[in-house]
Amino acid sequence: MAADDEEGIRFFENKIRPLLVNHCYECHGSEKQESELRLDTVAGLRRGGATGMAVVPGEPDQSLLLTAVSYLDEELQMPPEVKLTDQEIADLQHWIEIGAPHPDTDKSVPTPRGGMDLDEARSFWAFQPPRQLQVPLVSDVTWPTSPLDYFVLAELESRELQPAGRADRRTLIRRVTLDLTGLPPTPQEVESFVADESPGAYVQLIDRLLGSVHYGQRWGRHWLDVARYADSNGLDENVAHGNAWRYRDYVIAAFNLDKPFDEFVVEQLAGDLLPVSQRDQIQHARLVATGFLTLGPKVLAEGDEDKMVMDIVDEQIDTFGRTFLGVTLGCARCHDHKFDPVSTRDYYALAGIFKSTRTMESTKRIARWTENSIATREQRKLQEIHEKRLADQNAEIARVVNSANKALLAGAGTNAQVSADAESRYPTTVKQALKKLRDGLVELEKSAPVIPTAMGVTDGDVADARIHVRGSHLTLGQPVPRGIPRVLAFDGQPAVGADRSGRLELAHWLVRPEHPLTSRVLVNRIWRWHFGRGLVASADNFGKLGERPTNQPLLDWLAVQFIESGWSIKQLHRLILLSSTYQMSSDFDAANARIDPENLVHWRHNIRRLEAEMVRDSLLAASGLLDQSMGGSLLHVGNREFIFNHTSKDETSYDSHRRSVYLPVIRNHLYDVFSLFDYTDASVPNGDRPTSTVAPQALFMMNSDLILTVSQALADRLIGSDEHHEDRVNQLYLIALGRLPTGAERNRALDLVASIQSDFTVQSASDGADEHGVRRAWAALCQVVLASNEFVHIR
Repeated sequence: MAADDEEGIRFFENKIRPLLVNHCYECHGSEKQESELRLDTVAGLRRGGATGMAVVPGEPDQSLLLTAVSYLDEELQMPPEVKLTDQEIADLQHWIEIGAPHPDTDKSVPTPRGGMDLDEARSFWAFQPPRQLQVPLVSDVTWPTSPLDYFVLAELESRELQPAGRADRRTLIRRVTLDLTGLPPTPQEVESFVADESPGAYVQLIDRLLGSVHYGQRWGRHWLDVARYADSNGLDENVAHGNAWRYRDYVIAAFNLDKPFDEFVVEQLAGDLLPVSQRDQIQHARLVATGFLTLGPKVLAEGDEDKMVMDIVDEQIDTFGRTFLGVTLGCARCHDHKFDPVSTRDYYALAGIFKSTRTMESTKRIARWTENSIATREQRKLQEIHEKRLADQNAEIARVVNSANKALLAGAGTNAQVSADAESRYPTTVKQALKKLRDGLVELEKSAPVIPTAMGVTDGDVADARIHVRGSHLTLGQPVPRGIPRVLAFDGQPAVGADRSGRLELAHWLVRPEHPLTSRVLVNRIWRWHFGRGLVASADNFGKLGERPTNQPLLDWLAVQFIESGWSIKQLHRLILLSSTYQMSSDFDAANARIDPENLVHWRHNIRRLEAEMVRDSLLAASGLLDQSMGGSLLHVGNREFIFNHTSKDETSYDSHRRSVYLPVIRNHLYDVFSLFDYTDASVPNGDRPTSTVAPQALFMMNSDLILTVSQALADRLIGSDEHHEDRVNQLYLIALGRLPTGAERNRALDLVASIQSDFTVQSASDGADEHGVRRAWAALCQVVLASNEFVHIR
């Protein structure tokens, strides 16, 4: 036995065992184990009881036994009658710090210790920086059209799988147009692309779509999913996020401008801490971007203000981890992460950063989140002028009052004071003058210029956070210096100044080129939204409980390329869309399916159903009803006003024909169409969406007001073209599906129109009506086509 082991055992026998015998064994010994806790054996000490591990060797902050005897937790105080002496508590803490040595420990079994082996933890694939790789060798060198194809084909060839053929041009333009813009191509766009056989036609198509304003509306919405964007708070006080739309518009603009992703990240975490720009547009965008941190749901009526603050911090940490790292951090609030190398100390190192950030303007019921002014120079000047006019008016009122009071006190002696009812004794002319001045003040106050604000954060009272034992703000442990999870601090913690929250340092650390997660997580999400499944299927969890990459070399190669391109998301799109992998058809192959039934290695293109927004937007686009105006708010209530009235009825309207990204997102009461087609939960970050197939979806396409409205509008569009019936059917298929109907489809369509029109004509004749059912018949046909699987799927 080593000398330090002997010393540790001696300390246990001299100090700790007597303490346990005198104060603990009666309730937690061989005969009795309250709360399932036994302390007279080494196994019992390690295992703990119903409330968790009693002793974590090397980690006194995580040892509930020390918490209990220190009386740090109001609900867990042992022994209950008399608290241990300070020296006894100090001895117990020292024993745990040196590894909780015990004479009965089985030396053949390593003693579990708190903390982690960082080298071992960093050996996990997700915590290793992505490496620059050479493209692999393949047998069929004619198939790849992009470097990424070599990675895909190498995997296919290793499994003896054959890639599907290239998709036809009509399928391809519909696929890529829906992918990049969320809208179907027009018949003119389809026919033009099909007729253009030049080698650069597809490249030009991609560039045109990436340059469309609709691109930012489509891909910005994906980011809003992980930013848990909503236009209301939800939870206990569902009040309006009346200025959240500014963040939404910032995101859409950032994607349209192809703002480098590293800059995009830094602005959202610390835009307010960047050097002040002399250009209002840039400075305001940075302030708006920090709305990312305050968009989450909050319990605004929480009576315990300290708890509210820590709950908000917890929500921010969880969102930060899932959004940027693809790692779940929230569970480390109460205990070391059970699966990933994230300790409670790591959690509170981050908590110090976010607690030093001022998210809330007030934590009094009903709490108010912080909003930053985004006034222009002109607006600030008008505000200054208005404030001077108010000050001048108040000064004039004070001058008149003082003058009148002096007149009243004239000759009354040096110690005389103005009585409470002095104004009632003013001369009539003075009263009239005061009334005019005060009425003028009221009007001035009403005419105050409106200063625009945006949800956001600023640095607050800067301080390190203390460990909250079992996550309780009532039981505080040692403070933890602000920083990042140790497993990701490859060359040490970023230096955080004593007077700064650390958000800017955190943001810059995230976008370091060697960071193992940031680029991988973003690249994986882009891949997921193009192919229906990420290279890592668990898009928000790259940890040990997440899925392993189906092609890690490809993921790493894309991550490195993304960084080297200047963090350009549009360049990443081009890289993917120009590949043979993306341009494959979705044709089924039985032999391939037997080997890879889930298409995990991409031997064909996955068929995908449109997302909720795309279903609605495509219906409006096909009918010609789509309103393409951009930006602003459609909320029916003002900022911080209640979404539900006193009857708990939500008056939010969704009658607008604008794109779905601009419709209000109301927590606790989502728009029915969104909910029906697997919209994201707006309360938590989500880089993925499920796809369900349920009967109400079909009923929606049969009976909803929206489908009936767009079907009639599309019918009017066809009837108004003054073409032959066959041409109308052709045009309908081109508008809705991007292709011409087959002969059989055309004949069935014409038969349906004739049948409905005939039936309606007979019915009209019987009641003397003049209408012949033309609009009714064509609307029915339009509804049939719009409700088809082909319309709501991308092939």
